[in-house]
Amino acid sequence: MTTRSIRLLALGLCGMAALWPLVRSSGSLAEAPKKAASDGPDFKREVLPILQARCVKCHGAGKGRHKTRGGLSLLSRAGLLKGGDLGPAISVERPESSRFLHAINYGEGLEMPPSGKLPAGEIALLTRWVKAGAPWPGGELEPVGPAPKGMQVTDADRASWAYGPLSSGVPAVKDKSWLRNPLDNFLLAKLEEKGLSPAPPADRVALVRRVYYDLLGLPPTPEEVQAFVSDPSPTAYERLIDQLLASPHYGEKWGRHWLDVVRYAETNGYERDSAKPFAWRYRDYVIKSFNDDKPYDQFVREQLAGDLLDVVTPETLIATGYYRLGIWDDEPADRLLARYEGLDGVVSTTAQALLGMTVGCARCHDHKKDPIPQRDYYRLLAFFQNVRTDSGPGSARLLPAPAQHEAHQKLLRQKQEREAALYRQAYQFEQRFAALASKKGIRVAGPSDLEGVAYRFYRDTWKALPDFDGLKHEAAGPIARNFFTLAPASRPEAIGLVFEGKLKVPGPGTYTFFLESTDGARLRIDGKKVIDRPGVGRQVAEGKVELRGGLLPIRLDYFNTTARPRLRLAWSGPGVARRPLTEEGERDRADFAALMRRHAADVLGKADAKHYFRLVRQLDVSRKQKLAAPGQRVLCVEVDGPGPTHVLIRGNPRAQGERVEAGLPEVLQPGKAPASAPTRRALAEWLTGSRSPVPARVFANRLWQYHFGRGLVPSPNDFGKLGEGPTHPELLDFLARDLVAGGWTIKRMHRLLMTSSAYRMGARPSPEALRLDPANHLFSRFNMRRLTAEEVRDSILAVSGGLNRQMSGPSTYPAIPKEVLAGQSRPGEGWFPSPPDEASRRSVYVHVKRSLLVPILAHHDQADTDSSCPVRYTTTVPTQALGMLNGAFTHEQAGLFARRLEREAPADLPAQVRRAIRLTTGRAPRDGEVKKDVAFVRDLQGKGKLEAGEALRLYCLLALNANEFIYLD
Repeated sequence: MTTRSIRLLALGLCGMAALWPLVRSSGSLAEAPKKAASDGPDFKREVLPILQARCVKCHGAGKGRHKTRGGLSLLSRAGLLKGGDLGPAISVERPESSRFLHAINYGEGLEMPPSGKLPAGEIALLTRWVKAGAPWPGGELEPVGPAPKGMQVTDADRASWAYGPLSSGVPAVKDKSWLRNPLDNFLLAKLEEKGLSPAPPADRVALVRRVYYDLLGLPPTPEEVQAFVSDPSPTAYERLIDQLLASPHYGEKWGRHWLDVVRYAETNGYERDSAKPFAWRYRDYVIKSFNDDKPYDQFVREQLAGDLLDVVTPETLIATGYYRLGIWDDEPADRLLARYEGLDGVVSTTAQALLGMTVGCARCHDHKKDPIPQRDYYRLLAFFQNVRTDSGPGSARLLPAPAQHEAHQKLLRQKQEREAALYRQAYQFEQRFAALASKKGIRVAGPSDLEGVAYRFYRDTWKALPDFDGLKHEAAGPIARNFFTLAPASRPEAIGLVFEGKLKVPGPGTYTFFLESTDGARLRIDGKKVIDRPGVGRQVAEGKVELRGGLLPIRLDYFNTTARPRLRLAWSGPGVARRPLTEEGERDRADFAALMRRHAADVLGKADAKHYFRLVRQLDVSRKQKLAAPGQRVLCVEVDGPGPTHVLIRGNPRAQGERVEAGLPEVLQPGKAPASAPTRRALAEWLTGSRSPVPARVFANRLWQYHFGRGLVPSPNDFGKLGEGPTHPELLDFLARDLVAGGWTIKRMHRLLMTSSAYRMGARPSPEALRLDPANHLFSRFNMRRLTAEEVRDSILAVSGGLNRQMSGPSTYPAIPKEVLAGQSRPGEGWFPSPPDEASRRSVYVHVKRSLLVPILAHHDQADTDSSCPVRYTTTVPTQALGMLNGAFTHEQAGLFARRLEREAPADLPAQVRRAIRLTTGRAPRDGEVKKDVAFVRDLQGKGKLEAGEALRLYCLLALNANEFIYLD
């Protein structure tokens, strides 16, 4: 596509987005009101030339290159009255309110024509014409045709290899001696068609390394390699597979595959890239699920609808953290658009991960290649319409531990009662001090009834009091005088403030609160909503509430749109004469606590002053005693109230089209009308039921991909026409059918794939295979591969002896060089380096910060977390070699590696070299190889004048950089 074509396409898309909302006004196909021609401008001489020059290019189907954008034709008055996808463009009853006029005046969200606003004279002329009833003398330019129907999904679409039923049968082959299980038949049949033979089996050292890395992501020790190589049992290989599948480290390897697909990360992205609280619990859930061999259908149901199952547990709720993994802008310019961006991440990821469909391409229009109408995108989105995708600081939920809840509540009540009694006594001393101090000439405005007051300041324009917890504040801090005050605001209008602190309640009873503010405010005390006035304009309100005595949490939300803000809050009740909680102009109010410290002995007497300060100390100690609530905090699904779903014209959330109900893509349905399914649980049950083969095909392809290096469908997230077709469709169907028949158990599928002759092939191609199958599409040999980013780092740690195999729990933060941290807008923010032992845990437990990656992982193609990552593409770039040779991590680990060799083979350099080769390659070193390496180390000591330990360290660094260490045959 040329640059000019792209510009024209962009212009057309903008025009559609702007014009579609235009046609929503009321009206009918009634005739124009009978008005004299003099009421409006001359149509043919003045109006028609403007319509022809400005409008019919996009809204005049039937005139050569002209089109009908949004179903709106401007070739006739009937077309104007009929309108397009959303209704009439001109209102007969109220012409002045017509969306046509709103659009040409560039009203909010409606800007036509998109190339630029019309001259004022043309706008005035068209306005007079519309208000005159839009007379159209002389007949129509062209009859109005039927509205375009959009994409229609056919039975042929449903019958394609990607969506049709699973085929059955196993092909016959000539060389039956190569067959170990049925999947070998499918590969060998195609090889025989091409006149090819499969590669010879891999040697046992290569095979054992392959199996360890495929199942655990870790290298076998020399002892483990030797045990397998020397085991003569015919079942040695099968027993090895079972042993590794039972290892807890299996879940760490295979859980990482799934985390790639669902774009797992622990931060929100964008500039601040703030942390997602407790996101690591989802990672641990995934690892545990693989270790437990949780059936894949159950695994999917828990993530999509873990909060809607018959039995909801902490585990199923943690699984729904799936919805909070995407990028999230905490300060978007357009909040409504940002909400749909978040939902698009869920819809697109779900469709790609589970269905192999690029449904996201249909967000703005019908899919250009696949049978996915735009309405199907929004029918799928309707399942998730009320799901929240934000993940700010307050988004984690506390899941209580029922067995401990009663004991915790009892301790909490005792603490509250103790503090209430202490406060009552201290309060009496403070009131007596305030009354007596003025008689001694001490200016006292009275103590604040608040304590520990802090504020958050926001700057924006709102039409009503917003939910501040979902917004990013501009400033925050304590208020030393402990009164609610407008002082923290940096300007008078378009502001918001949230105050939080503790209210000193002298005893149980009914208390009244009095509010006066310029705009909306909301008051909560001890979890109870006392006043809620969210609107604009002067607010005056009273609220009564029953409160227990003690130090109770209080929160006041306030926003203002006027140039003269005002906020007044007072209270009264048992033992409290009406007193202010807001600072009423007394900016020089003396610190009451400081006055007490300075004058209490003089005013109250030494004994009472001593008693008072003892009470204050006891209160302070009690308040600092935190009773941690039993249970755990998790980042899980949260939902808002249900609402309707509309097709959004060109993806514009302010241009709503037809309303749709939740349902599946039509191409996946056996009939012409897709069935409606109203809940996320219904969606999950359909995806894991027997009504569609697609989810089983997609996951079976992933299993093959992770074992064989490339999927039977090489584009595992896209089974459509923009992806690549299957090389062995019948084999894919066989695997999908076997997966479902076997109860969706994954470890069973590992055994099937890994016990085949296909998996045991060597990676060395024959000349004939290179000629006829250079890209190995027929799997005539095993695909050699480089270790993944996590495998590279974990292997270095394992070989050096520094790997910490501790599982689960909060993520770790390995050290990152200052040069890398300097690339952040705020260097080092959000990265808290862990102690060396903690930092040496497996890479799956490394904190995944979207804007800051650990260098050795980034250099070796760590997954992109902004969207679903179906394939780890392997790059070969200079930074990999430079990082491995010069990086602080590899140098540190080389030192640990050298010390390990010195421990295991003290004062014996040849033995140390031999051990280093065994640890890094798994094989027994050749004698000549050992001699050359020993000579290299001696040369470093002699010519290089290095100490023996340093020479050995540099040799270890060389061993960690060898291709044989980071590549698998």
